Amino acid sequence: MIKMERINKIYRPQSNPVHALQEVSLHIEGGDFVAVMGPSGSGKSTLMNVLGCLDTPSSGTYWLGGIEVSSMNSDQLASIRNRKIGFVFQNYNLLPRMTALRNVELPMLYAGVENKKRQARALDCIEQVGMLDRIHHRPAELSGGQCQRIAIARALVNSPDIILADEPTGNLDSASSLEIMHIFQSLHRNNTTIILVTHEAEIAAFARRVLHFRDGRLTADEILSPQHLKKTPLPKGGEDI
Repeated sequence: MIKMERINKIYRPQSNPVHALQEVSLHIEGGDFVAVMGPSGSGKSTLMNVLGCLDTPSSGTYWLGGIEVSSMNSDQLASIRNRKIGFVFQNYNLLPRMTALRNVELPMLYAGVENKKRQARALDCIEQVGMLDRIHHRPAELSGGQCQRIAIARALVNSPDIILADEPTGNLDSASSLEIMHIFQSLHRNNTTIILVTHEAEIAAFARRVLHFRDGRLTADEILSPQHLKKTPLPKGGEDI
């Protein structure tokens, strides 16, 4: 699914260069669940930007689903993002004036999907995250955990090849964080490829594999025990906690 070879990312190369990524090589198979960890300034966010086709490397090659994307222009990258990548952010990034249903439909609107298909697909994804009873609520009427569930549903609607989640539990309490990680585990069991950035070891422990970064370099690639992959029941949908 993902292949990176000797990726470097340098900011301000002409003066006071910052080596955000240095010689990063990694392979991620389809259906894997990978957590990325490291201190501030370690390169986690830059890695996610490159993986998500939000930025291009200074050198090296990046293949996504067999397509070499590291040398694409901005329009080509935008097309790849919309078709192949679903994003989940720490701050949810929901539009405040739209209902949960409309927020989830939005990526399909950009993709030109007609109305009836948009709504049917959005409802299916909202059901997957247990939020059918909140489809007409706006973000201000939802708890943080509920907003993140809707954000996950939005990330799923275009059937992306991978889900990129950047600190998805960073604004949540422990109970809400557990809810969200159970949802990611459920998606992983259904063969969704998930890459998640976190600074919390407890959250990383839900993944199958943990990549450790420091000073822009991949310093460790850890495979976790499969015990945590056992089926765990999800909390009841739509609960306000």
